[in-house]
Amino acid sequence: MWLVGVRDLQYRRRRFVTAIVATSVVFSMTVLMSGLSNGLDAETARIVASFDAGSWVVAEGASGPFTATKFLSDDDVARVRDAPGVRAAAPMLVARATVGHDPVKDVNLLGYEPGGVGAPVIMDGRAAKAAGEVVADSELGAGVGDTVEVSGRAERVVGVTDDLRYNFGVNTVFMPMAAAQDLAFSGQPLASAVVVRGRPRGGIEGLRVLTDAQVERDLRRPAKSGKSTIDIINLLLWFVAAAIIASIVYLTALERTRDFAVLKATGASNGTLFGALLLQSLVLSAAAALVAVVLALLLAPLFPFRMSIDASSYVLLAVIAIVIGTLASLAGLRRAVGVDPALAFGGA
Repeated sequence: MWLVGVRDLQYRRRRFVTAIVATSVVFSMTVLMSGLSNGLDAETARIVASFDAGSWVVAEGASGPFTATKFLSDDDVARVRDAPGVRAAAPMLVARATVGHDPVKDVNLLGYEPGGVGAPVIMDGRAAKAAGEVVADSELGAGVGDTVEVSGRAERVVGVTDDLRYNFGVNTVFMPMAAAQDLAFSGQPLASAVVVRGRPRGGIEGLRVLTDAQVERDLRRPAKSGKSTIDIINLLLWFVAAAIIASIVYLTALERTRDFAVLKATGASNGTLFGALLLQSLVLSAAAALVAVVLALLLAPLFPFRMSIDASSYVLLAVIAIVIGTLASLAGLRRAVGVDPALAFGGA
């Protein structure tokens, strides 16, 4: 019976190859969508970890340093530095800016205290120490010595960090704290948060202490609806893949009506017929999944957003492919089971 299924695959190979190509495109999109969703989590973890903080201090009522709408003063920063349990602390500022003018590109602007806690790790060049100097992430496309226009001000790139994009792949520019305050707040001495080595003990009036995990969770919050959309699209793509395979299997079952009649007339059980259909569905699904992996690897670099396609994405694809193949085979099973063995002898 398995050999019959294999021979049928060979006989209808063009149809099955077409189905494999169509299904593999759908499967590859699900892998890329999973990579996009994982990439959102990965970029958040990268930017938070880059500060190497023991804890974060924000204003009471602020949800987190990267989404803060309430800011800290110099007095607040001083109180954090004097708090018991704090080994070192430095203010940081989060704002939005643009780079260039034709076209304009949105960037995340992060102000930091040169040499202080939370200063970016430099991969090439040196840290920005004075007004007119910036550090860019590696994906901005600006190298050491280049001049970029940040919100209308000419700034020289003196250093490059690793890929520290966040907020759906928006590039990041680092600037000394005083220069960032001048650009974002017209020179007012305000900070989004204080990055701390250690953890303040006993609490600080009017301020809130956060862990890295809390900061990550808060930074992921604005992207929650986007991730939900990705999950819904992924589910719809799984249904499309199942429909493609099921239609091919059902069409094949219609064409093999007399074959099934002969097999049933010679004593083949319904389970045996199901095995033949299952073989075809699983072969189609498995082949499509393998092609999808290759397609996903080829397409991922073309996306401007950094994909994070890990082993779990491929394991999920394999499991879903098996499930879809099994369910799709049921589409032809009803037809096979309902065939009258009399057809094998020319009966109506």
